[in-house]
Amino acid sequence: MIRKEETKRIGFFARPHGIKGELSLVTDYDLFEDENEPYVICEMDGILVPFFVDSFRYKGKTVILVKLEGVDNEIAAKQFVNREVFYPVSRLKEPSKDDLGWKRFAGFLLEDKEHGELGIITFVDETTINTLFTVDYHGKELLVPVADELVDSIDHEGQRIVLAVPEGVIELVVNG
Repeated sequence: MIRKEETKRIGFFARPHGIKGELSLVTDYDLFEDENEPYVICEMDGILVPFFVDSFRYKGKTVILVKLEGVDNEIAAKQFVNREVFYPVSRLKEPSKDDLGWKRFAGFLLEDKEHGELGIITFVDETTINTLFTVDYHGKELLVPVADELVDSIDHEGQRIVLAVPEGVIELVVNG
């Protein structure tokens, strides 16, 4: 049996990639290269379950396309979307500070200084000039611009980031 204290949350599965069961694993960790039988761990019905990796390939610095054993189509892959991914602490190499960007906050709880808890950061878009956090805000997609000057505090242990969200951003979703 896998115990939670023997693992560390390393990211989450964002979405299926293609129709053959591949998943996008968002992580800042360098995984699987030195492993004979690579696997990831997900919580399923309150139990930590290992899933062996058939194949993987890197898609940028923070996304690994992963094919899990027994997950052979898009429908099977969808059960993993937004699911947190854990890895044994004993096999983990910490990311270097140079590799850490805003994407490391995917899965964190986003809080606004004025409005309080907004929701979990489900995706980080660094492809545009302004980095955006995508947050599930009461069932609606909230896009929050992020920059160093907007950060009030970061609790890595508690996986919480507090921002001074620019005025009007939340109102766009609430009133839109």
